[in-house]
Amino acid sequence: MGVVRVSPELGLLFDPIKGTVSQEREDVVQYALDPLYPKIERLDRIAQDMMNQLGPDSELMESYANRGKASYIGGLYTNIWAGLIIGLVVAFVILISSLFATPEGIAIVRAAVTHTGGM
Repeated sequence: MGVVRVSPELGLLFDPIKGTVSQEREDVVQYALDPLYPKIERLDRIAQDMMNQLGPDSELMESYANRGKASYIGGLYTNIWAGLIIGLVVAFVILISSLFATPEGIAIVRAAVTHTGGM
């Protein structure tokens, strides 16, 4: 916001932000920061959006509406499938290792192989 000239003849100015009346002088330079406020607010929104990207359930500035939990749900389903696959692999390894750990298990494997005609 700028200043209001109260009396141009006397050189008096009114600053509405401070609420003071002062004398206009040649050695004082005053900058109007009003054009910068929208840019600062936009930068603040961008910084807040960058902080929101760190969380999986935050709404992002340039995304469609109601897409705040899309990353959270996508990560949940991905981890469920990855856990299922890893669990099945571990269970298979335990089954095979327990089968070859005893002589009875080895006999079962030999009977299965000879019965199917392999090896």
